Amino acid sequence: MPQTLLVVGSIAFDTVRTPFGLAEDVLGGSAVYFSVAASFFSPVRLVGVVGEDFPEEFRRVLQDRRIDTSGLQVVRGGRTFRWRGSYAGAMNEATTEDVQLNVFGGFRPVLPEAYRATDLVFLANGSPVTQMAVLEQVERPALVVADTMNLWIETARQPLLALLAKINGLVLNDGEARLLTGESNLTLAAEKVLDLGPGFVVIKKGEHGALLVAREGAHRRRTEGRLVCPLPGFPCPLVRDPTGAGDSFAGGMMGRLAEAGRHDFGALREAMAYGTVTASFTVEDFSLRRLERLGRQEIETRLAAYREMLAI
Repeated sequence: MPQTLLVVGSIAFDTVRTPFGLAEDVLGGSAVYFSVAASFFSPVRLVGVVGEDFPEEFRRVLQDRRIDTSGLQVVRGGRTFRWRGSYAGAMNEATTEDVQLNVFGGFRPVLPEAYRATDLVFLANGSPVTQMAVLEQVERPALVVADTMNLWIETARQPLLALLAKINGLVLNDGEARLLTGESNLTLAAEKVLDLGPGFVVIKKGEHGALLVAREGAHRRRTEGRLVCPLPGFPCPLVRDPTGAGDSFAGGMMGRLAEAGRHDFGALREAMAYGTVTASFTVEDFSLRRLERLGRQEIETRLAAYREMLAI
């Protein structure tokens, strides 16, 4: 039976330069990419904050999909979060050129009453103090997954560790996993993350895919008491803008879990595959442009090709 899905995170105006061009003041932010990706599989409840400068056309991009914006807070007289960055060469990592937190800097999420009974909760990248404040507003969620980044690992380690003790899953990239655990080997890093509390961890490796490691209790592929599933990235012949790929991966994964109504190890593996494929579309154009042209059948067709690639 399908389950409800909530995301709390940033909504932004992005200006991005890559070898393929420049996109100025386009819609971005972790909660936006997550929500649009997840909406191919499940309705999404979105909580975020914007200023009075947030245009109606951007709101319609969200509302025209299965995204409930009842939790969108508008700060009168405020300005929306802005990020400017660039990519060069292989485009493996963005260079941040300017950040203006604006209303996001003082964001204190308040969940609408109807959101408090949500089944699946995704705490997009943000302060672990803010993430914990959201978690405390949710009534008996079936699954809580969080994202994090180097900044919080370095500057808010204790609040982050307190959060990890209360969530079911953690999504982070390979550099963040190494920084959090002090382990250079990603399998050992994943083991240490599980020791901090989560039942599973997904370590993103960019174009090289992702690694899922979970506690025992689901199905097969046991490695020293853990359940392990490495998945490669989908080979994309065209990468115009990598912005939002990680959030799209998480959105596709969580959206599929909500649609399936299960989150055992088998469901997590399948959901990761959906997340991988969904993110592979995001990078084909700037901002949400490719996702806005995307349909569920295209996702299923690419997923079938991905499955065929993985068959041995």
